[in-house]
Amino acid sequence: MTEALFNQAITKWMEGTGQESTYVISSRVRLARNLQGMPFPHALSTPLANDLVQQVKTAVVDDNDTTTEPLYFIDLKKIAPLDRGILVDKHLISPQHAEEADGRGLLISADESIAILINEEDHLRVQSLLPGLQLDAAWQRASSVDDRLEAKLDFAFNERLGYLTACPTNVGTGLRASVMMHLPALVLTNQASRQLNSLAQLGMTVRGLHGEGSEATGHLFQISNQVTLGRSEEEIISNLAVVTRQLIDQERLARHMLQKETQMQLEDRIFRAYGLLTSARILSSQEAMSQLSYVRMGVDLGLIPDVAPAVLNEMLVLTRPAFLQKAAGREMNPLERDIQRATLMRARLLQGKHTNTHTGGCCHHHEE
Repeated sequence: MTEALFNQAITKWMEGTGQESTYVISSRVRLARNLQGMPFPHALSTPLANDLVQQVKTAVVDDNDTTTEPLYFIDLKKIAPLDRGILVDKHLISPQHAEEADGRGLLISADESIAILINEEDHLRVQSLLPGLQLDAAWQRASSVDDRLEAKLDFAFNERLGYLTACPTNVGTGLRASVMMHLPALVLTNQASRQLNSLAQLGMTVRGLHGEGSEATGHLFQISNQVTLGRSEEEIISNLAVVTRQLIDQERLARHMLQKETQMQLEDRIFRAYGLLTSARILSSQEAMSQLSYVRMGVDLGLIPDVAPAVLNEMLVLTRPAFLQKAAGREMNPLERDIQRATLMRARLLQGKHTNTHTGGCCHHHEE
């Protein structure tokens, strides 16, 4: 379990399956929970934080319940900073969770679709992450794990307010649902700002690929609910699903418009991107993400055949600094990483034309 977690870039949400996977890369449901009578993590002493980690581990891992999905425990202070970076790149923990390892833990399922962050902003963050548009399925999985935890742990709950959380915006259900969407045509037709800015009026927020504070590189956007108080879990999930389908319709129309009105320019942009990624010897992270977006659109439109969506999703993680250095087995300076990134991109895209799935790890991609 541990070896695959840190050496293999591909994970469940990258499979390229699920509904509307052309436009929706992944669906995530996260539940914030805290233990009754304990200070929130930012006010916990290190000994208390470590006690809480052990309490949660005992409740989940050591319960010997063979009827539930096994979850594996990782003590963040016992793994290298580079490996914590890999967990961030795979969207299994947050950058905040990786920064300070002492008194923090992670429980994770074998397929990595369930992750429970211990002592991040809240005592527990239960995350379900699935490929494509699968908000209902992600909610059902997260809810099942939540029920399992609540049977063993005493959560902080108020009859009037609901679940109590460190951040007031999460009070109530404690639920944050999100989808990661690829919306290049809305950007290219200058509709993205108008469409995405209007979501705030619907109680939604828009972020980049790596969450709060990140830019929307590679035309990838995270759309999530902003309000949890006063709304049921089902209502939050349903509202986000409706908004997501509206954005899918808008993106689909924008792609048709581009094909109809600027087909040659669109094809030129796509094939230039593919040529660059399969030929370049030096690639910055920003350039790789930007050009990969156009290649993804070319695959979706049938212009670039035989490249599996899972390969494109894998490259979102495989070309990040932590994985590049893991692959090389050493720390690298920025230029060395840019060279390694170009090497991996060439190899995977050309290999991907003949591969529908990939289970190999980054250790297979050493620089020549």
